[in-house]
Amino acid sequence: MQSLRILIVDDEVAIRQVLRSQLERMGHQVEEHGEGGAAVAALQRGEFDACICDMRLPDIDGIEVLRKVRRSGVETAFLMITAFASVNNAIEAMKLGAFDYLMKPIRSEDIAHRLGHMADMDSLRTENLRLKRLVDAESREAPASVSPSMRQVDAMVEKVARTDGTVLITGESGTGKSFLAANIHRRSPREKQPFVQVNCGAIPEQLLESEFFGHVKGAFTGADRTKKGLFHEADGGTLFLDEIFELPMPLQVKLLHAIDEKEIRPVGSQVSRRINVRIVAATNREVERMVAEGRFREDLYYRLNVLQIRLPALRERREDLPALLGYFIEAEASRLGLGTRYSIDPAAEEVLLRYGWPGNMRELQNVIARALVLADDGAIHISDLPDHVSHAETPSAPELSGASEVGNLRRRVREFEQGLINEAIERSAGDRQQAARRLGIGLSTLYRKLEDMGG
Repeated sequence: MQSLRILIVDDEVAIRQVLRSQLERMGHQVEEHGEGGAAVAALQRGEFDACICDMRLPDIDGIEVLRKVRRSGVETAFLMITAFASVNNAIEAMKLGAFDYLMKPIRSEDIAHRLGHMADMDSLRTENLRLKRLVDAESREAPASVSPSMRQVDAMVEKVARTDGTVLITGESGTGKSFLAANIHRRSPREKQPFVQVNCGAIPEQLLESEFFGHVKGAFTGADRTKKGLFHEADGGTLFLDEIFELPMPLQVKLLHAIDEKEIRPVGSQVSRRINVRIVAATNREVERMVAEGRFREDLYYRLNVLQIRLPALRERREDLPALLGYFIEAEASRLGLGTRYSIDPAAEEVLLRYGWPGNMRELQNVIARALVLADDGAIHISDLPDHVSHAETPSAPELSGASEVGNLRRRVREFEQGLINEAIERSAGDRQQAARRLGIGLSTLYRKLEDMGG
């Protein structure tokens, strides 16, 4: 069970002491109060995961405590303690949103059981949020790699996933660092716990601390309710910090403390909470240079760089391209709701296999998605590819010794296609709609091909 911050509210000192001792042995952080008013003030800060509250208190009863807290917008889970005579009141408290109630005398196993359910419910809510954030492509199993560079990556992932060490993934933009981070999580002992992802460069600097560590109600202007931070959401699981080297220096200090001490403090709170989070970070920057220039803390870099995995660029793993083309055609067709099983014309495939892919996997995914939308007959042709891809110069790398033949093939395919189009238009006396029917393509496709031809 994950560690919870729990408030005990009971006017009997002995009961509070016994409960506190039991809960701390379970690994929870505990605070206690003997009066309802003081408990409400503490709960309104929004720092507690659960409240174990007696129904009868010297100033206000447990129902009023719950009512005031809910009116404040705080969602702390309540476990009510009641004697037999006040069971009806406990049921009323549950109607107000209490999680459950316990009859006196209280047994430690009953407390542990209820708290376990509370933690499971909280994890379920977090997991539902995580699942909503996952794109369709990331839920599919990637094809097995055949290139030597990616086979080394796969072997490294297999080793590091079993550990709890911090991982730093490096590589060019678009190489699939977030996909790899999710894969590490899925293969780890934390796979059933949350996987939370954040792009550090996409959050305004003034909101970073609140996003990372959360805040309590009233911590700053606009903080009208308590907010869990990303570390809290990922508790028990994995936190993926993409573009980690975009973090400003002040937050680097706080992140280092969170990693070293395994605790966080929400903005506006006076209380720290323990967290159990595995950090996976990623960057496309030259990390050693940033450290040498003083733009990134050296001590934080060493904490993040316990296990480093470099993702090769797509041009370095051309052996994987045929399988990746099939993977993205199927994944993007499903995501776009196209349904039909698509194929790729051999000439178009040859163009894609020879292209340099400066945008790596992200560019490949986008090119395939565009081609699928434009394709008319269930097959991707050269004319469905963007100009910068179909007209690109073939790379002159040693492994591309057949470049001249490929360039010649592309030119001859284009010339043949242009001849067919011109002939169809002539036979249709200039009626382009009829010409499109003769060619077996849509009118919009014909206009696009004519535009590519400059006519």
